[in-house]
Amino acid sequence: MTISGFFVALSQAPAFLWDRLWWWAWKREMKYCGKDVHMRPTACTIKGVNNLSVGDKTYISKGTTIYCTDAPLTIGKYVAISANSAIFTGDHRSDLIGRFLMDISVPEKLPENDQPVVIEDDVWVGARVIILKGVTIGHGSIIAAGSVVTKSFPPYSIIGGVPARLIKMRFSEDQIRENDRLLYGK
Repeated sequence: MTISGFFVALSQAPAFLWDRLWWWAWKREMKYCGKDVHMRPTACTIKGVNNLSVGDKTYISKGTTIYCTDAPLTIGKYVAISANSAIFTGDHRSDLIGRFLMDISVPEKLPENDQPVVIEDDVWVGARVIILKGVTIGHGSIIAAGSVVTKSFPPYSIIGGVPARLIKMRFSEDQIRENDRLLYGK
């Protein structure tokens, strides 16, 4: 390692240590936190941590925004969420005449304003992806960088675009069965 490389690494140590200090409290406040979860809570924006469940060996990059409203966010095992992605389980109520959006209180929201988001196991969420309320991403899926996901997709989907659409399936039906058998015993 060069001297300049050493100083670059050293400059990152305080932020990393600060996150390690706070991580113990954040994971205890979560609805569920699996083993070997890598997340830098002070380098992310997370609201509603008590409605957040994260499975084993999941990685949530710096700069990720997670807003869990009254609806939960469930992230499976072996999920990789890339930098600056955003996930929202709720929305504002927008149908009241004569009211500013910001003046509408949480008790006035409708059930459809807050809906759960589920990201199943083995999903790769590319950089700067936005996932909105009511979405389920099937296991083994890949979401292309910069996509805006407004609807659910089946397992092993390759998803991309604004709004996101199915680009193609990762595997054939036979390959899906074999992969599920090997990974999940299905």
